[in-house]
Amino acid sequence: MLFSPERQPNAIAAALAFAVVLLPYSVVGPYAGVFLDRFSRKKIVQIANIIRAVDLLAIVLLIKASHTGISLTLLVLIAFGINRLILAGLSAGLPLVVSKDDLISANAMAVTGGSISVVIGGGIGIGLKKIFDHSTQSDVSDSRVLFFAIACYLLASFATTRFSNKQIGPTVHEITKEIQGWRELQHGFLILKRHPDALRGIGATSVQRGGLTALMLAGLLLERNTFNSSNDPSAGLSAFAFALTVAGVGIGIGSIMTPFFIGYFGRHRWIRLMMSAPIPILILFAFYQKEWVLITAAFFVGMCGQAVKVTNDALVQSQIADEYRGRVFAFYDVATNGMIVSGAIIAALILPTTGKSIILPVFVCAIYLLTSLVLLRSRKFFVARPAQ
Repeated sequence: MLFSPERQPNAIAAALAFAVVLLPYSVVGPYAGVFLDRFSRKKIVQIANIIRAVDLLAIVLLIKASHTGISLTLLVLIAFGINRLILAGLSAGLPLVVSKDDLISANAMAVTGGSISVVIGGGIGIGLKKIFDHSTQSDVSDSRVLFFAIACYLLASFATTRFSNKQIGPTVHEITKEIQGWRELQHGFLILKRHPDALRGIGATSVQRGGLTALMLAGLLLERNTFNSSNDPSAGLSAFAFALTVAGVGIGIGSIMTPFFIGYFGRHRWIRLMMSAPIPILILFAFYQKEWVLITAAFFVGMCGQAVKVTNDALVQSQIADEYRGRVFAFYDVATNGMIVSGAIIAALILPTTGKSIILPVFVCAIYLLTSLVLLRSRKFFVARPAQ
């Protein structure tokens, strides 16, 4: 991978890789809301998947021609940006196909299904590459695997034909037909100010993701340079991949368990509880940095973080009117990506090459605790009638 953070040997390089990967999300974000609140989301998702397939075909041609410079970089960044538009469109349209009472379960199913599909797709890709590598050169085998991905994108585009043009929005009541870009993002924020609990939930989700990114960089450096020999990066990457897999299991469990607990705790209390729940294991990790503690922390932070996100997605979807939802989710995405990059930068400034640091886990604990006690305090974080 050209910009895989997990392949970088130090925190600065990994932080820069995160920034590059998220750059197209932040560029597309302000304009995603414009299109999602103006034009048929079904058409947007359909056409975006076709564009993504064409983009990947161009990548195949570059790989076969052995071009791996700036042109390939730009095409990969375009693919990341289109992916953000598709995900934002599906999130904005979900409340139009399920009832408000089922939003949490629907979000959990979407996230879990997506995660499972990523694992299955990755496994198929690895398997196909191993098969093709036996009979052809590496570049050719890579191209064949990418053709499989192109077929999947085209299948995803075809699957959207089952929706009617307006089934996932937007609805007919629009404010303006002007395309304003960053002003639309500002408008999304102003809409959220009328729904302060949704805005606070977005803030909490963004902070959680930023902390998760910082901890991920710590785990990367520990696995590459401390728990395994720095002269054997493959061993470190394999161990880090295992930790990510365990975190992925936690993410899946967080998605599945959330609908069951929401009925007892309610959305607001559940978000507040899940924000602070990983703190004990992170304190242990700060003062006892062993591999099994890292893996355990990865599981719990992933599980609790996903519980926060799934619940908050449903909270935002249920409170924001459809004609504004695209702009709000565009703001949501940009805010989250900004905190992810911030978390990576903070970790890069704190962490040594070995990854060993008491300060970083304690810092993340403090931020999570402050978010739970201050930003999400019960006197402020509750369903209030929107301001007029």
